[in-house]
Amino acid sequence: MPTIESKCKRCRRAGEKLFLKGDRCSTPKCAMVRKPYAPGFHGGKRGGRPARRSEFGAQLNEKQKLRFLYGVSESQFSTYVAKALANKTQDVAMSLVQSLESRLDNVVFRLGFAVSRSLARQMVSHGHILVNNKRVTIASFKVKDGDEVKLTDGVKAGALGTHLEITLKKHEAPVWLQLNPKDKSGKRVGAPVVDEIMTTYNVRAIIEFYSR
Repeated sequence: MPTIESKCKRCRRAGEKLFLKGDRCSTPKCAMVRKPYAPGFHGGKRGGRPARRSEFGAQLNEKQKLRFLYGVSESQFSTYVAKALANKTQDVAMSLVQSLESRLDNVVFRLGFAVSRSLARQMVSHGHILVNNKRVTIASFKVKDGDEVKLTDGVKAGALGTHLEITLKKHEAPVWLQLNPKDKSGKRVGAPVVDEIMTTYNVRAIIEFYSR
């Protein structure tokens, strides 16, 4: 798993908050608040001026930002892009983001069971998540329409379950997920709505990067 420092460096290198550390990113402790420049020896010597990027560099940066956001490897990300390009029934950019949103670790995060996607991946890999009452330990598992995702009974009875009793009452899950705070479960009830991601990241530039 990436360390705290490496996650913060990813945000600094991208030049914006990617919220890889959950609530920490909204506090003064955030690295982008304390060191709002690129990491490395020369990172703080640009006088606050962003580095000029070529078109290729800009596309690469967008790709890295989206890849870091979902915490996937380069090979995994390129596979998602290849599948999106092969999908002839849907817009390529939309298909890519919906596939990323459908990952089990992302769904666990979106339901409010974890404060970050990295913590959600840990919960999945440690066997704390059930899909349709079956334990799933693969973070990239695709959650389909009608699938129910919930915590194991052991987690519900532990400290995390007690904490979620409070936080889930205030959590707003996206419209494509139906959250049951009392049972600490959720269900996918439609296709992921990805408008926020599509407007925040230049997904089409990412597609162009891989289409070269």
